[in-house]
Amino acid sequence: MADRTIVPFGPHHPVLPEPLHLDLVIEDERVVEAIPQIGFVHRGLEKLVEKRDFKSYVYITERICGICAFGHSLGYSETVEALMEVEVPPRAQALRVIWHELSRTHSHLLWLGLLADAFGFENLFMQCWRLRERVLDIFERTTGGRVILSACNVGGVNHDIADEDLQGIVLVLEGMIGEYKTLLKTFMKDRSVANRLRGVGVLTKEEAIGFGVVGPFARASGIAEDIRTFGHGGYGLLGSFEPVTADECDGYARCKVRGDEVFQSIDIIKEIIQKMPEGEIMTKVKGSPAAGARAVWQLEQPRGECFYYAKGNGTKFLERFRIRTPTFMNLGGMVHTLQGCDLADVPLNVLTIDPCISCSER
Repeated sequence: MADRTIVPFGPHHPVLPEPLHLDLVIEDERVVEAIPQIGFVHRGLEKLVEKRDFKSYVYITERICGICAFGHSLGYSETVEALMEVEVPPRAQALRVIWHELSRTHSHLLWLGLLADAFGFENLFMQCWRLRERVLDIFERTTGGRVILSACNVGGVNHDIADEDLQGIVLVLEGMIGEYKTLLKTFMKDRSVANRLRGVGVLTKEEAIGFGVVGPFARASGIAEDIRTFGHGGYGLLGSFEPVTADECDGYARCKVRGDEVFQSIDIIKEIIQKMPEGEIMTKVKGSPAAGARAVWQLEQPRGECFYYAKGNGTKFLERFRIRTPTFMNLGGMVHTLQGCDLADVPLNVLTIDPCISCSER
């Protein structure tokens, strides 16, 4: 048996914006075992439900993760609304869908840029982020923020979008499609990209089910699961749509799924704008969550299914709030894909699950 060496990977690495640490057990240039260590950015955010009332805590949830900021505020708001049986106006639900799908678009464009940067395709990286800027400009125009939006709240949303601005969003997104198709063609057809992604980090459908992975990581292994298809909230206003899946089960498939989901998000935004209801954007929330009342909620974040739990105690402060994030579910599958891969493929393998450690640790 060849000599084994333990190589530390992270928590600071040029390819990773997230502080993930792995102890890699190496034989020659091949990984035989990967041991993850997390806990570098624990901030105690869930404990703050004891210090911030349930209405103001929504602004804490936005800071769990910058990229998923709107999604976390949406998931928290919908959980508390279920806890208190609050009915959200249809227009507010539709506006939430627009901002959430824009968040998915900008998250995937950010990830595609980071992927290009990881295998040294700097021009492709800059072009992906240039397109992402157009989405951030929409955020700024409609909410005043570019990353932390503070648009969602318990009972509805804080901002309305005028009809002419809604049509402006459609024009911006339609104007992006041609350029985005060119970028995605490079990811899907370029030989140097394929050499780095095809056959790397394979996770079969059976293995994905066994590890319970979620989001694009699961859908790239042929699992057709997407919480949006359940019709929660504003997604109930949409016609039926199928989750984007792939069958290659490797890094290439994960790139393909995220790339195609951008087109799907654009289609969803265009459809919800066509069906935009009139009316109020906020329901006045009175009282506090009842003592012992509990609620759970699921939300399809850009990285996958996020699970929320809240418990009331009869005061304006929640007794408990808990989040199970998609990265937490995907770490087991990621570690499995690292076993047997070359040491040089570890950074790309880790990146293909789109890890968010600040989400996982809070």
